[in-house]
Amino acid sequence: MEAFFYIVPSLILTVVLLGAITAIRRARQVDRAWTSGLTAEARCLRTYTTTSGGGDSMVHTTLHHVYEFMTREGRVVRFDEGGGPGTTLEGDIVTVRYAADRPERATAKPPARGRLAAGTGCLLAFLGVVAAFCVAFMIGVHEAFSLTGDFFQP
Repeated sequence: MEAFFYIVPSLILTVVLLGAITAIRRARQVDRAWTSGLTAEARCLRTYTTTSGGGDSMVHTTLHHVYEFMTREGRVVRFDEGGGPGTTLEGDIVTVRYAADRPERATAKPPARGRLAAGTGCLLAFLGVVAAFCVAFMIGVHEAFSLTGDFFQP
């Protein structure tokens, strides 16, 4: 029974760590595309939405755009980006920024380093609070078991 109080927080910590790695990786990709200086005109091929949540939680809808552009080397690249503006419709032409070695990781979002840093920082702070709670919970459970020998004794 005692293992349950360590396994669940450990699983949550694993998910938090993976979320932090994913957030940092995506922020670096977007920043790299912005700083590369390479731009191209892309056509929006498709827009669609995805939803998550429901039941007892709020429903969250994300707008996605599928863009296609040609690199300076003549390579045609198609990519999907979530969280774009609702004013971009199928057939619209937008400017995309990309790194020469990874054009498939392009972004149509205009450079906004402060907003990117703030959003990533807030997400990392939230994940840090969740991680700290899990660690504090495991320490508390460990102390309770070590003092009494059984967590459920009166």
